[in-house]
Amino acid sequence: MNLTDLCKRSLFWVLFILGLSGPLHAEETEARRILSKLILAHSEEQQAVTEELYDHGDQIIKEVIEGWRIGKVSVFDQDGNPIALLKRGEDSYEEISSGNSFLRGSESKINRASRKLRKKLRNVVDFLDLSSNDPRERIDAAMKLGLTQKPDYVEVLQERINRQKDSEVKEAFEVALNISLLKNSDSSQKLQAVKDLGESASFPARDFIEALRVEASESDDDGASDLEEACAVALEKIDSEQKRVEFYGSLLRGLSTGSVLLLVSYGLAITFGLMGVINMAHGEFIAIGGYTAYVVQGIFASTYGIGSSGYEWYFVLALPASFFVTAFFGILLERGVIQFLYNRPLESLLATWGISMIIQQVIRLKFGAANVAVSSPQWLFGSYEFYRVSMSYNRLFLIAFALFVIIATWLLLNKTSWGLHIRATMQNRRMASSLGIKSSRVNMMTFAYGSGLAGLAGAFLSQIGNVGPSMGQTYIVDSFMVVVVGGVGNLLGAALSSLGIGVIDQGLQPLLGPVMGKITVLFAIILFLQLRPGGLFPARTRSLDD
Repeated sequence: MNLTDLCKRSLFWVLFILGLSGPLHAEETEARRILSKLILAHSEEQQAVTEELYDHGDQIIKEVIEGWRIGKVSVFDQDGNPIALLKRGEDSYEEISSGNSFLRGSESKINRASRKLRKKLRNVVDFLDLSSNDPRERIDAAMKLGLTQKPDYVEVLQERINRQKDSEVKEAFEVALNISLLKNSDSSQKLQAVKDLGESASFPARDFIEALRVEASESDDDGASDLEEACAVALEKIDSEQKRVEFYGSLLRGLSTGSVLLLVSYGLAITFGLMGVINMAHGEFIAIGGYTAYVVQGIFASTYGIGSSGYEWYFVLALPASFFVTAFFGILLERGVIQFLYNRPLESLLATWGISMIIQQVIRLKFGAANVAVSSPQWLFGSYEFYRVSMSYNRLFLIAFALFVIIATWLLLNKTSWGLHIRATMQNRRMASSLGIKSSRVNMMTFAYGSGLAGLAGAFLSQIGNVGPSMGQTYIVDSFMVVVVGGVGNLLGAALSSLGIGVIDQGLQPLLGPVMGKITVLFAIILFLQLRPGGLFPARTRSLDD
């Protein structure tokens, strides 16, 4: 390598390192300046300098204070100019004021904070997140301080309320302050705090207000009765709001549960409802969809690396892959077995049950008997809150996709020539064949589509729980139940019954518990079928005409 190449390469690495490091942002730069000033200041000046840290929320403050507490902060005298250092590794130091590495830290003198200063620095750490750039961190920090009801935090919360520009953050600070005032104020302030907490219907304040109500009921002080009455009114408002949130939360959870049932049962509504085929391997098709998502995730992980931006989009490809892979296996099953068993329900039930056992064993041989995990992409993490009702993005995406499946299937069956052929074949196969419709091809494609929907269900179930060889067996009974309740052969009925069963199930569970809620739903379904044996929308099937 000649000198020119060496210079070029050296320049490249210098620019590369500078590009990676980048300048410190203004907030961190100012925090580092104050920290360095604090460490190097005389003991009588340190208390005043500490006050400057209260308005900063950069995490470097927490790192340096923690390092100072355990003896990782030292001072190096560089030609009469003291420099504050933070020990980062065995032999590595960092200049606190600039963040740059420092090579001669071993010659520095360890600096220790006094006991009085350490107490004040603990308060700085406690209040650190109150100045965070993240609104959610500020809300959590304010509520954490308010719930302690420590008198030292009242003044801090009062002073910081008017600084908050975000209305949600400001409201959280006010709630935290009022909770603290329930213990650290006079009777008039407590009365006003109770009223304010009642108006905001603060759930975290409920237990504190209840304790204050009991205390007021046992007190003979003037104004105790007014305080007790205000507490009762506030508790009523909070409980009313809590019931509203629980109702809509149960409704959304029911829609989510119903969406899972819809995706699981919609394929069965086609293969069993429209075609009249009792496919006991439907649960294994769900498992195939889940394992397809697992394989796609593995491919993206090995290609792009876990956590990369490319890896985050694996689920977008996993959905169509699950559909087409499972549809392919559906074609194999229909061509290999089902086509010989139309109008022979007992034989098709036994044959598909045996095939389901074979598929389960093949999956165990390939992937093992233990369940495997499929991680959710980052864009499906988190939750959306609307009027205090929280719903995870994962569940919202599931509901939206279930609606998409309903619309797509309806358009496919009612607005395409293939859908016309399906309906004609399912209603009267002989007549359809006499009109030139290739019923065998229609049967194959219809069964493949129903199987593909089962694969989609498996892909989504992989985001809710683990993937295993028998994961689909959990839903097979519920799937048949949904199809029968909706009306055999009626896809709209299957959609309505799945959503209805999901909502009713989630609505009963908080009242009766998971087990009794499930039993009650099953009993209600049995009673409903006694009254309407044909389900919500009784429909004629192909078997009635053959």
